[in-house]
Amino acid sequence: MTEILEKYIPQASVASAFELIKTHNVHLKIVNERVTRHGDYRKMPNGQHQITVNASLNKYRFLITLVHEIAHLEAFTKYGRFIKPHGIEWKRTFQLLMLPYLRPEVFPNQLLPFLARHFKNPKASSDTDAALSLALKQFDPENDKNYIFEIPFGAHFRLYNGKIFKRGKQRVKRFECVEVSTGRTYLFNPNAEVEFLTPPNPQKEN
Repeated sequence: MTEILEKYIPQASVASAFELIKTHNVHLKIVNERVTRHGDYRKMPNGQHQITVNASLNKYRFLITLVHEIAHLEAFTKYGRFIKPHGIEWKRTFQLLMLPYLRPEVFPNQLLPFLARHFKNPKASSDTDAALSLALKQFDPENDKNYIFEIPFGAHFRLYNGKIFKRGKQRVKRFECVEVSTGRTYLFNPNAEVEFLTPPNPQKEN
């Protein structure tokens, strides 16, 4: 297992991450990229704890995702199955589990301030923290994708499934976007990755 982990997470985190996996009797599955999530945790019918993480994540996002899911397991075990998935019990558990990793031997110095701010009150996904998400993105392989919040108001973008949308106004945290072919309105996470399509005349946002 340690040889596998070395391929996906920072070297200085391998030993302690392996101990977490072993202590909690986790069956770790590293899977091909799923567009809608980085990882998940589930308790199987046979009682085994299964955590899946996307293989395509960079090593820093992979480690955060792995500990995120182990925090679910630990919080549910300690506080019961009826707590909120990303409630205060999970937040405290996630903070405690991540604390030993928030050091320069594990994360680059330029990431540590963003991580420190994020873990004062961790979100359901690191993707909802725009500053941290952008900081982590610099360690991803080069691609032609943009985040929704980077798309100009009125501009068009394409999803992984080929559907084309026009970016509208921001509504609290999410962006209102209209599917061009149907006129239907959808709400998008600001850090959803999409393909920017340059429009003929981008509009100005009010």
